Amino acid sequence: MAKKHYLTATLPDGYVKTIGPTAADYTHYWRIVARLDNGKTEVFWGHTKSLPEAKKKRNAAVDASRNRGWISHEFDIVALVKTAG
Repeated sequence: MAKKHYLTATLPDGYVKTIGPTAADYTHYWRIVARLDNGKTEVFWGHTKSLPEAKKKRNAAVDASRNRGWISHEFDIVALVKTAG
């Protein structure tokens, strides 16, 4: 059985997300912050096993923005840092 660990993402705005404990080898965390026309926001996030996989989410965010009528959105990708569990 694989040893479990924690994964931590620190986003540019200072938000810190910790995932785990997990045995998965995720490498990147992505987050979409969508601004709605009523002034509210929606947040979508996930983790991937490669940077190219995370970058594909950017294209999905553009499509979602058009389909859902978001006023704007921000998309971030950051590397995950592994720590002992």
